[in-house]
Amino acid sequence: MSATTVLARKWRPKTFAQLVGQEHVVRALSNALTQNRLHHAYLFTGTRGVGKTTIARIFAKSLNCATGITATPCGECSACKEIDSGRFIDLIELDAASNTQVDNMRELLESALYAPSSGRFKVYIIDEVHMLSKSAFNAMLKTLEEPPGHVKFILATTDPQKIPVTVLSRCLQFNLKQLPPALITAHLQYVLEQEQIAFESAAVSLIARTAQGSMRDALSLLDQAIAFAAGEVDEAVVRTMLGAIDQGYLFDLLVALRDQNGAGLLEIANNMSARSVAFDTALQELATLLHRVALAQTVPQAVADDEPERVRLLGLAQVFTAEEVQLYYQIAIHGRDEIDLAPDEYAGFTMTLLRMLAFAPAKGTAQPILAAPVAAVQPSAKPVVSGSKVAPVSQAHVPTEPASNSQSSSGEIVSGNQPDWGVMLTKLNVQGMAQQLAKHCVLESFSDRQITLCLSQEHKHLQTSKMATEKLQAALTDYFAKPMKLNIVLGKTEAATPAVIEQQSKQLKQQQAGDSIAQDSFVREAQAELDASLIAESIKPIQ
Repeated sequence: MSATTVLARKWRPKTFAQLVGQEHVVRALSNALTQNRLHHAYLFTGTRGVGKTTIARIFAKSLNCATGITATPCGECSACKEIDSGRFIDLIELDAASNTQVDNMRELLESALYAPSSGRFKVYIIDEVHMLSKSAFNAMLKTLEEPPGHVKFILATTDPQKIPVTVLSRCLQFNLKQLPPALITAHLQYVLEQEQIAFESAAVSLIARTAQGSMRDALSLLDQAIAFAAGEVDEAVVRTMLGAIDQGYLFDLLVALRDQNGAGLLEIANNMSARSVAFDTALQELATLLHRVALAQTVPQAVADDEPERVRLLGLAQVFTAEEVQLYYQIAIHGRDEIDLAPDEYAGFTMTLLRMLAFAPAKGTAQPILAAPVAAVQPSAKPVVSGSKVAPVSQAHVPTEPASNSQSSSGEIVSGNQPDWGVMLTKLNVQGMAQQLAKHCVLESFSDRQITLCLSQEHKHLQTSKMATEKLQAALTDYFAKPMKLNIVLGKTEAATPAVIEQQSKQLKQQQAGDSIAQDSFVREAQAELDASLIAESIKPIQ
């Protein structure tokens, strides 16, 4: 790498093919160039570092390339080379932030009347165009209404709301999106490989997340990380450079919450304090981690296979309910908002953790936090009577009958020569779509190396997910500790699927819970003496 060329400049795309992301903009511009259907004014909007000026310069090359108007400029002719080096006389770039006055705009527009000196078009790129004064916009409007045929305007802004509607209506507008962290990570890794610089994947992912959708910011941070770590991109060094929180602390906090371990939470907070961790940043990153856990719960495939923290994320996704994750997330972001009001940051941080602990749903109950109080039906338990209504009561415990089938050497219950699919499914490590697919199947046939499942026609949409099928097959391979081939056929499921059995079991437990409550002597006395009525929908069996 050149000592004078920073990565953001060295790896700036010079063709549409080299651009990372923004496919919707590239496709539209390429089609316009190929079909020679060109507008006189374009407006690119988007946050910093997403490619507005880069696309504008590539578009200028496409308009002026010696090979003709093309979506694939040659990069070798004098026009392409001069535009790349910033020396093309017919490409005029103006920073509206420092040239806001009407006189600057009038001077620019007067020069637009003259024909290009060497190119096919005069191209004006006006960056941060929203910074122009009202009179400057009015001066521009005349030229936008009746533009010379040899002039193209490309306007760029991070704040299109400040541009007059009269100007907006005369431009073709393209909104450039923030780049997702995964896309930025992949590009940074490619750059590092080309530069032959050693790196840790976790460090690159951290830089990508910190860049917040800006590829330019990501490359600048990468440059800084390389210098900071003396030629390598190391996670610990990058965290120090960015002031980021060691993720180990955050995972440990969630484990302590899972265990309802108040002493453990405070010990971790004290360790963080001893290392001068910024607690407002810690709450921000804790909320980010909880968001990732929620994604792992809802869409497990959203967690990439090469995600450095994949195992820990999926583990947390399994030990917390969705309600708990949502609750902790809300407490974390509110705690961060209120931390400036606390006596000090340590007090604000620990109070937020203690709030999570205090409001955590009691383990073993099926009720979400802040729901109406319910009482488990025990011989000594009495429902609470309020006014003329019996307050919500719950939860009659219904024991599950033991299975009468024999058990195989691998642990699953067998019926004849075939394993019990419902019992086997409870032991497979599958979640999400893969689990739903498995629940709606019955076992068709079973051999030493192959399992065939039958899926009913009404649930055939579950088979469209190739990833779900692959994950189910992988889970079967892990379970039997040998390669297993999975076939799924569509047909009529004669036997009840695990999903149907699960629903029937829930209905039975609900009915038994309702009967148990209705026959309770205290409830019957309350109904008779107080003219109370039982709220049937409040009765929930213990799971």
